[in-house]
Amino acid sequence: MTTDVLVIGGGQNAEHEVSLASAAAVAAALRMGDHTVSTVTIDREGIWRADGIPAGVSAAESLALAVPLLGRADVVFPAVHGALGEDGALAAVCALAGVRVVGSELRAGAIGMDKWATKLVAAAVGLRTARGRLVSAADIGDVEFEGPVVVKPVSAGSSYGVGLVTEEDQLLDALREAARFDSRILVEEVVRGREIDVAVLREAGGVRWAAPPLEIHATGLFDTATKYDGSARFEVPASLDAAETAALKRAAIAVFDALGCAGVARMDFFLTDDGPVLNEVNTMPGLTAASQVPRMFAAAGVSYVDLVARLVRAAAAR
Repeated sequence: MTTDVLVIGGGQNAEHEVSLASAAAVAAALRMGDHTVSTVTIDREGIWRADGIPAGVSAAESLALAVPLLGRADVVFPAVHGALGEDGALAAVCALAGVRVVGSELRAGAIGMDKWATKLVAAAVGLRTARGRLVSAADIGDVEFEGPVVVKPVSAGSSYGVGLVTEEDQLLDALREAARFDSRILVEEVVRGREIDVAVLREAGGVRWAAPPLEIHATGLFDTATKYDGSARFEVPASLDAAETAALKRAAIAVFDALGCAGVARMDFFLTDDGPVLNEVNTMPGLTAASQVPRMFAAAGVSYVDLVARLVRAAAAR
């Protein structure tokens, strides 16, 4: 039976272009299967753009005109990373409209996007995170330098606003950069370890499983530029022994379950001599064929086309 899928891309945050790429790739892959696909783009000002929505309308008016598109879809695939997308905002709109949605629902998206809240969840299930403190953007002038730290916005993706501070005179600039993306900032200790990603998928029947881990090989901080300039190298499966792989997969599934994730989520770890340290969670990770999550599932024998079809089937079954 044909499934009508509405793919949403874009979004009004720094990850707009990345989201456009994910949405285009998802739509193309779904069209290769048993799906009827329509698309809508949310522009940087929050205006929904699609056939039938005239130019010159406000964000609120465009959303009202887009609601019938949601209503006609069997499943909505919100391939929007970052704030007002991945943070549960679009999942909430779909829930209010009574439409099935790919990926995590409001609660998991909102908590997963909040790096401070994610730390609290990780601690509750016995997982380590980097020691850190929460700082208000209004108080950045009072933060003292206590050694090398990583500064990051609490809720932002693609490493926007993330900086490595090794000298005292770098701290204020790093805090100001992070404050461009969020009014809440994390100042964390530097964790020395291998950077390992683990993707977890919840299938239509409810079974969830972790794909082979991926290791990121990069010089210095894996920041926004490094993520997209091609200089980083991804190794999948990562060169791990059986115990390391098992520990990482257990940790990833534990966080997935504790947050209440659905669809697919990517958990980013540092693998230290003392075991995994959770860095962050992505409940709507990059979804082009070249992104980390599809690479991990390809290593498990799940093609990109099959992966996005599984996500739609899981959403339709909920």
